[in-house]
Amino acid sequence: MKGNQAVQSSLFQNRFVRTILLSNILLQIGIWVRNFSVLLFVMEQTGNDPYAVSLISVAEYAPIFLFSFIGGTFADRWRPKRTMVWCDMLSATSVFAVFATLLFGSWKAVFFATLVSAILSQFSQPSSMKLFKQHVPAEQVQQGMALFQTNTAIFMILGPVFGTLVFQSFGIQTSMVVTGIAFFLSAAVLTRLPADRSEVQAKSSTGFWRELYDGVQYVKSKYVLTALAGTFAAIGLASGITQPLGVFLLTERLHLPKENLQWFMMVNGAAMLIGGGLIASLSKKVAPQRLLAIGMLAAAIALATMGMSTSIALTVVAQFMIGFFFPCFMIGISTLILQNTEQSFIGRVNGVLNPFFMGMMVISMSTAGWVKDKFSLLIVYEAAGAVFIIGLLFVIPLFKLPYQQKEPTAQPQK
Repeated sequence: MKGNQAVQSSLFQNRFVRTILLSNILLQIGIWVRNFSVLLFVMEQTGNDPYAVSLISVAEYAPIFLFSFIGGTFADRWRPKRTMVWCDMLSATSVFAVFATLLFGSWKAVFFATLVSAILSQFSQPSSMKLFKQHVPAEQVQQGMALFQTNTAIFMILGPVFGTLVFQSFGIQTSMVVTGIAFFLSAAVLTRLPADRSEVQAKSSTGFWRELYDGVQYVKSKYVLTALAGTFAAIGLASGITQPLGVFLLTERLHLPKENLQWFMMVNGAAMLIGGGLIASLSKKVAPQRLLAIGMLAAAIALATMGMSTSIALTVVAQFMIGFFFPCFMIGISTLILQNTEQSFIGRVNGVLNPFFMGMMVISMSTAGWVKDKFSLLIVYEAAGAVFIIGLLFVIPLFKLPYQQKEPTAQPQK
């Protein structure tokens, strides 16, 4: 216990961790207000049309699939701090542009806010991973991932309530303003990050397409990364088909109003918070590939249960189970990537792996409305659970890997 407390204390003494954590809090505020206000607004405008609801998810994830290769490669070429600041500023600008459009009555512009932020995230997220690799010692990586997962879990509890409250109290226009302000404040906080290192510019003489090709070859040469590609595809397919249909699980299987979605999200977030704390305390003892396998098995069982359930209590238990084991996904995957990737390739590895996840997610999301009409929610959720079991088969061979505690890394910035 004292050892874990010492690691947490050391993490909070790290200037990079403190800055990124505050920026992430502001981003989470903006994202949750945007996501829930757009969801509820579109459902109001379209009369709960499942096709329109699924389009929200497509607008969020399709650009990630299309721009992941490009964003990851440029993240390895550009200065990461500058990239992150500009991405948040441009996201804020796009949100205010949507606000201006809404003033003239074009409600469909709300899709644009999600679209632009999704594109820019593909440049910002790998840059954040690069800085994490630079400024966090290897032995603290898994603890650091657990810390950020805990932050995400807190907003899984507070975010839906706050987003719904802002929208129901003030409407879509004010919601967009709140989102834009949060993104601008995040950009301001990121200016406090340690200065970019000059060697980032050393690659400018290398062609973009050559660097992209090198990234693909790097992933192919690493067994762990290749296995993760299959796992990513399975997670994307199963998550994509169920994510847009969650609200219909409430309205059709449980016969609850759509506004109750926020309470189910709170259950999920509370479970993530508890699970994240437990995993943080065990992360020094459990290998990341085993964490990932545990998460996939739990998700398979929980999704199958949610599909069969017509009981509110049983569905809540299954939702709690998904949230409790969700940190196993994020911590396991992020740690495996950081442990098995050289710093100079982190952006490109993210750029190569993300399309496996996002590509399958976009395909399944874009067909979710059609699948719901052709088949029952029961069949959809049972199939999603089966896909998680298939994904688990890619993880099992990784059990043979030694558990890495340390590797060469830069000294933390204080």
